Amino acid sequence: MRISAGCELIYDCPQPTPMLLMVSPHPSRHPTLEAPQTIICNPPIPVRQYTDGFGNTCTRIVAPTGRLSLRTALVAADTGLVDPVHPMARQVPVENLPDEILVYLLGSHYCDTDRLADIAWKLFGQGPTGWARVQSICDFVHSRIKFGYEHARPTRTASEAFYEQRGVCRDYAHLAVTLCRCVNIPARYCTGFLGEIGMPPPYGPMDFAAWFEVYLEGAWHTFDARNNIPRIGRILMAQGRDATDVAIATTFGPCTLAGFSVFTDEVE
Repeated sequence: MRISAGCELIYDCPQPTPMLLMVSPHPSRHPTLEAPQTIICNPPIPVRQYTDGFGNTCTRIVAPTGRLSLRTALVAADTGLVDPVHPMARQVPVENLPDEILVYLLGSHYCDTDRLADIAWKLFGQGPTGWARVQSICDFVHSRIKFGYEHARPTRTASEAFYEQRGVCRDYAHLAVTLCRCVNIPARYCTGFLGEIGMPPPYGPMDFAAWFEVYLEGAWHTFDARNNIPRIGRILMAQGRDATDVAIATTFGPCTLAGFSVFTDEVE
């Protein structure tokens, strides 16, 4: 299977504005790309990339005064298979976790574990461990939150999503990540492209997707509390502690997002 994906961001800036962008596929996806991703800026400006501490490819620009359009495009090969399921994957005791994994047990900006720890242990502390525990958390989050783009709020934390019971895909991921961390399962936030391949219509508006990964039995495994079923054709862009680490755009000055679109399509 071949998947075409990309996005367009349009900004209006009253002055030159430095920006940090997360619009490239994760290096783990590079072997599946037919060619390097294209990034086209109009007007043309210098573009510089670097790799951050989580292994993501980041793009640095200085948007000029006025309107800037930034478009990306890629074509990736995919197996066409749904997300792998490993129901026998076991939880690793905290004392046996690798040092570099411990950060994914800690609270972070949007994953406020201190506010949900007692709730998490009451809900999931006495049940199964490992894969089954994570799936129980996904089932709970999936039913707890009502999805709607009208509910989007960039400042919402996991505990606020728990109590407000509404949100978008990032809120599902933040809450699931937080509950996993509270019961000693390392979890990290992921963002990328996820189209409607293999899903029945009607289809909603295309957007970047958020899901999460957990560390079980020495490996990272994909879970998706928003959809709560294995899906086809995920293209990972970035991963980190929460949405702070993988924001599509971080701007260092006043500017207005004037246009935004995402596409993800299966191609011949």
